[in-house]
Amino acid sequence: MTIPPPQFTLFYDGLCPICQAEVAWLRRCNRQGRLILQDINAPDFQAEAYGKTYADMLAEIHGLQADGTLLIGMPVFRAAYQAVGLGWLLAPTGWPLLSPAFALLYRLFARYRLGIGSRLGGGRCTDGQCRIGKPD
Repeated sequence: MTIPPPQFTLFYDGLCPICQAEVAWLRRCNRQGRLILQDINAPDFQAEAYGKTYADMLAEIHGLQADGTLLIGMPVFRAAYQAVGLGWLLAPTGWPLLSPAFALLYRLFARYRLGIGSRLGGGRCTDGQCRIGKPD
């Protein structure tokens, strides 16, 4: 039996508590190894290799298709779930009548995810201040 090549690379913020939980779940679902998970905070990660800055990658989720196409926002989630065989779960987020609403909800979530994560027990925020930036 041959193992299929990776289908999608998900770039995620490994310091975001919500992102950590989602990636842990995707990792468990990734039984065929079709999804590559890349923490943008890893010392060797270079956003510039994808034509982006670290701030760009942190502002919204990004993913890379096997053909080299870079995705941003909700399409990233659909592609990641598809790669682990669960595309049907997020299929409605791509339906024409629902897609704009889900895209807006995601942008709002992305903007406030660190604050939301800290309220849910995440450790990225200290002294009441949530910071976005590459760790030292």
